[in-house]
Amino acid sequence: MLTAICPYCASPSIIQRPPSKDIPTPTFTIGFVLTQDRAIESVRTWIGRSSLFARSSFRKAAPELTRGVYLPAYLYGAVADSTYQADIGEDYTETETYTTTDSDGKTVTRTRTVTKTEWRTLQGRHYCYILDVVVTASKGVTNAALEAIEPFDLRALRRFNPSMISGWLAEEPSRTQDECFRFAHGEAVEKVGMQLKAFMPGDSYRNLQYETDVSREGIDLVLFPIWSFAVRYDESKPPLQILVNGQTGRVGGKVPISAVKVSIAVAIALMIIAGIALLFLAGGR
Repeated sequence: MLTAICPYCASPSIIQRPPSKDIPTPTFTIGFVLTQDRAIESVRTWIGRSSLFARSSFRKAAPELTRGVYLPAYLYGAVADSTYQADIGEDYTETETYTTTDSDGKTVTRTRTVTKTEWRTLQGRHYCYILDVVVTASKGVTNAALEAIEPFDLRALRRFNPSMISGWLAEEPSRTQDECFRFAHGEAVEKVGMQLKAFMPGDSYRNLQYETDVSREGIDLVLFPIWSFAVRYDESKPPLQILVNGQTGRVGGKVPISAVKVSIAVAIALMIIAGIALLFLAGGR
């Protein structure tokens, strides 16, 4: 931890350590905006509004605040240069003639409008900036868990100063910078793919292929404000982790699903479908 609890007065104190490759000094910090009381209220509301299929014991559970902590994560940015090729579809309509049988059993000729697609090959280059990729540097918080409470308003980033985390717990990175860099690089390439799909012209596309060269990569360690909760709904299982964005109040966590509730819902749906099918069969006789 960058901070620790004093055994005499129970207040957090800052631990100064020389930076290393795996544990660098944070570059930026975002301060807490959400108070503890509002974080607790947000979690209770979130639990109350959880899925109808959530376990009843979970919906009745009382969230236990474990801590407010500055979570270490890396902020990644880069420039992407991609070459791509795809088939672009342009829709057009045509009127066609067809024959059918009318209600009297006679053969009649009618017309209808149909939509067809003309395909052409498109290839080119696409340049873009990849900004604000956030990757957790804590083994205690997965990237999926962090993404669930994003985004943070990065306009509030401030240059790190130890005084900014005074009075708070602050976690040191438990994942190496190289590990986080590789993960962020892969996520950045995925973002390029999504941008290319949105960039494709025409009414549709297919067979999109691309190669991306990423350059000017930068990565900075940031301390993000997080309220962390534990919810124990089953004594035989470990408590569930629920996180709250300490800046925006967004809540994230996995909701335990009741297999019994799901089974009942499936059974009811099957009964409704069977009933509708019987009505159709009866009406056809």
